[in-house]
Amino acid sequence: MLTPMIGIVLGSGLGPLADAVLVEREVSFAEAGLPASSVPGHAGKFVFGRLNGAAVVLMKGRVHLYEGHGPRLVTAGIRWMAAQGLEMLILTNAAGTLHPGFHPGTWMMLGDHLNLTGLSPLEGPHFVDLSVAYDSDWRAVFRNAASHAGITLHEGVYAGLRGPQYETPAEIRMLRTLGADAVGMSTVLENIQARALGIPVVAFSCLTNWAAGITAAHLDHQEVLETGRAAAQQMIGLLADVLGKQS
Repeated sequence: MLTPMIGIVLGSGLGPLADAVLVEREVSFAEAGLPASSVPGHAGKFVFGRLNGAAVVLMKGRVHLYEGHGPRLVTAGIRWMAAQGLEMLILTNAAGTLHPGFHPGTWMMLGDHLNLTGLSPLEGPHFVDLSVAYDSDWRAVFRNAASHAGITLHEGVYAGLRGPQYETPAEIRMLRTLGADAVGMSTVLENIQARALGIPVVAFSCLTNWAAGITAAHLDHQEVLETGRAAAQQMIGLLADVLGKQS
């Protein structure tokens, strides 16, 4: 059986990333003991295979707090992949951009995050150091690869909220004051769980729309999916380049 070394969680609209993988086998969320996601753009299965020679397991879709699940269930997929032999985790998500220089349709690599869900997947006296929540060595690798490929890759702070409602303009102003560059409804709990397991993490936000109040446009999940699909090809190329060199 293929032993996955690198796990990749695919966010809203980013399912096409799986098309670049030479598939060995698939496991549904139900087979792994996870609930299926009720959100469009989240297929709900694990895909084992190779991406440019690198052994990977993709988590195609995720479940969210706003679907009524608790933090332990939201992060169950991370623990399941870890049990398969995971050595590195790549998280992706769709996010709204708060930064005037980070335009929709581009990517942001997470340098840090704000966990504003008020929750943690950890229980008891489990004190995990998050001084470097997102691995600095891997960030440098991706930063250099993106530069050489001519891909715009911003770096900033991601604010994770519960959702499912989008933020108000007042909340966006608050988040900007707190130092957030992008905002979404996932990722932060997955990062905490992976770091608690000793797994290095790197994460990327597909910036799909301006956050509320920055423009007069209304926020729409279909727009998130469409922008994610359009930007997916850039991330496919970047991941294939970087991971292929590790295989």
